[in-house]
Amino acid sequence: MDNITIARLLDETAALLEIDGADPFRIRSYRRAAEAVEQQTTQLAALATPDADPKLLLAIPGIGKGMAANIRDLVSTGTMPLRAELLEKYRPTMLELLRLPGMGPKTVALIWSALQVADIDALETAAKAGHLNSLPRMGEKFTAKLLKGIEDHRKNSSRFRIDHARDFAERIASLILAFPGIETVTPAGSLRRGRETVGDLDLLATGPACEPDVVAAAVEYVATLPLIDKLHARGQNKVTFTLRNNLQVDVRLLPRASYGAALQYFTGSKMHNVALRQRAIKRGLTLSEYALLRLEDNVIVAAASEAEIYNALDLQFIPPELRENCGELEAAAAGFLEVGIKDPASPQALPHLITLADIHGDVHMHTSETDGTRTIREMAEAAIQRGLSFIAITDHSKNLAMTNGMDDRRTLLHAARVREVNDQLAQEFHAGRGPQWDAYQASERFKSADNPTIGSLALSFLSTIPEEKLQDNLMLPEVPYPDPPFTYTDIPKPTAPFRILTGIEVDILAEGQLDLEDETLAELDIVIASVHSRFDQPQAQITERILRAIENPYTRILGHPTGRKVLKRDPYAVDVEIILKRAAELGVAVEHNAAPARADLKDTHLKLAKELGCKIVVNTDAHATEELDYMQFGITQLRRAWLTPADVLNTQPTAEAFLAQLRARPRPS
Repeated sequence: MDNITIARLLDETAALLEIDGADPFRIRSYRRAAEAVEQQTTQLAALATPDADPKLLLAIPGIGKGMAANIRDLVSTGTMPLRAELLEKYRPTMLELLRLPGMGPKTVALIWSALQVADIDALETAAKAGHLNSLPRMGEKFTAKLLKGIEDHRKNSSRFRIDHARDFAERIASLILAFPGIETVTPAGSLRRGRETVGDLDLLATGPACEPDVVAAAVEYVATLPLIDKLHARGQNKVTFTLRNNLQVDVRLLPRASYGAALQYFTGSKMHNVALRQRAIKRGLTLSEYALLRLEDNVIVAAASEAEIYNALDLQFIPPELRENCGELEAAAAGFLEVGIKDPASPQALPHLITLADIHGDVHMHTSETDGTRTIREMAEAAIQRGLSFIAITDHSKNLAMTNGMDDRRTLLHAARVREVNDQLAQEFHAGRGPQWDAYQASERFKSADNPTIGSLALSFLSTIPEEKLQDNLMLPEVPYPDPPFTYTDIPKPTAPFRILTGIEVDILAEGQLDLEDETLAELDIVIASVHSRFDQPQAQITERILRAIENPYTRILGHPTGRKVLKRDPYAVDVEIILKRAAELGVAVEHNAAPARADLKDTHLKLAKELGCKIVVNTDAHATEELDYMQFGITQLRRAWLTPADVLNTQPTAEAFLAQLRARPRPS
């Protein structure tokens, strides 16, 4: 039984307890345990065997003796006594009923007791037949609202990829910022924490127009935005609506004085906030979406900025991506001595997380030679405009016929063309012309010009701000975010030619062989081995297949190691831990594919990769110049995995330094 299954069963048990009317503290303990299990990089099944050290499970935050016993039962029997007892009274499908409007735990239990209704379809049938009208606290009005809620639930149950959610957030925020007196719009919730999918959008706006005595006009403006498909609620300072794609959006218009408290609260996660509030209570304080207050006299201690709140609780500022209650509070406390001071001697302190500015190369991309849309030079020029120092062109091999993949002959000819373009750029650099000098001069013109902005569109999740500007991870600086987001406008004067490396994304065939001859691979700088077919193989077979591929001495990087497509395709049944262990032993780097459709390796696997000593590379897998901007999403996932610049190979400043960190190629015989 894997961690995801254990977490799901614990979370379902919490929901069943809620239906049963159990003690809220007990319900919360199961939910906290589920979140803790989901975030672990080690498979807990190995820690729950009869001969395992019982202290290992107890060392996980949120797992006490009782919960550890439950996990052992789940691993050994597939269930646990409490869950079995609750499922004798209720049905698993009843958990879905809690998501419907008006269907709280007591109502779900009542309908079950009276009608034996346990799923949405049966509930809809009963409602249409009028069977709910005679039950206590129900009637025709309730039934009509419920039926509408069922209809809406079926439309709105999907989630959205992070890139799609961010695109909508930017579009909505740009419209809101056009209102005079609104200065900042910041996403909160799972989008700000950088989760790979988003259920809804929370946007927090502030500025003079959001003060309580004048906010009504801004609320009215937001309620009439052209993107709105259906307006659901309009309150004193909050507007709720859905877009045509059924993405729900909550916009809160908040005074500057309490903006930091609201931003901290609505960013979450829920369990991070619970732990933070408990920490506040122990210090005689209370924390809400409005402020951090002293309990004894209700005096405001902090409210305007998140950093003030964390510092007042003797914590370093915690980047949003880390707020999952997975040890970040303990690390922030270890690194804090007093407000504004970080303890440099504490190895347990929050790490200096990687940022987009740390990345100097991108070594997985495709051109029009196979399934890309741009030429070698166009991809290189786009990378230069983004401040990179090197790239690798890694088109597909022949097994992927739908992409016009290359055989050995075409691969060598294509590599020769890559070298030609590389030499052209070097010649232009030495002559003081070409794209490197153009990008530098454009940057200088931008810096010397007067560039007023209409407001701060704070959508970067901190991932584009160099870490030193975050004041040692303590105070969040009051500086505008890049406009447009994620675009470099400070390109230094070039001191060396841009470098294009030769490469290939070579298919791993069904039995683990690589799709091209070793003699061909030996001629290339970068060999990325990836699985693109036969995803249905059993775990043992596909794991052995990948192991065989990375044993090939020319494999330097393992591409998108689990093969998943976010919201579209589950990962294949590979044993990730075995793969990562062997990759670390061989010196094969593992890729985080930053394309939001892949996000592979995911954040928990990246944590495990670091723990096992793997070399890690983040790449865009770009098939067009604009897709080079996918790097921002990769950086967000690396930050969620607590990775620093030192953990990621393409933070090396030059292609030569990067290549020196990769697995050494065999010497020619």
